[in-house]
Amino acid sequence: MKCPFCNHLDDKVVDSRAAKIGDTIRRRRECEKCGRRFTTYERIDEIPYMVVKKDGRREKFERQKVLAGLLKACEKRPVAMGRLEQIVNEAEAFVAESTERERPTSDVGQLVMNHLKKLDKVAYVRFASVYLDFKDVREFMDELKDLLKAKRKQGKR
Repeated sequence: MKCPFCNHLDDKVVDSRAAKIGDTIRRRRECEKCGRRFTTYERIDEIPYMVVKKDGRREKFERQKVLAGLLKACEKRPVAMGRLEQIVNEAEAFVAESTERERPTSDVGQLVMNHLKKLDKVAYVRFASVYLDFKDVREFMDELKDLLKAKRKQGKR
């Protein structure tokens, strides 16, 4: 395992335990060079979970792609990394719960957008602008107006 801080290849495992998600092992590691600690998660690699793209292609579900999209949407926003990890975990569980072990990317994206809408409106708009692939400014403005209407309704309660 390469240290994420200094890229040294040797570390020692300080603690191992089952993670909250059933088939995952959480390991706390300490770099033998710089002494900093980091966490890794190990999963059993079974039949891969798949997502069905808009054009019908099937791809392996990749947590890192979902996380990368969330990180980009939440850039310079006050959103905790732990919360993003929870969203990714829910997206992965959503795909895993499918009887066919696959889900359309539209369903996965909608799940992520619903979480972002509650978490941070700016991050939601950023994610939606890429995910929903607006054809013109009018479509983008319609989404913003819907967001403002929902905010006004919450303010009246």
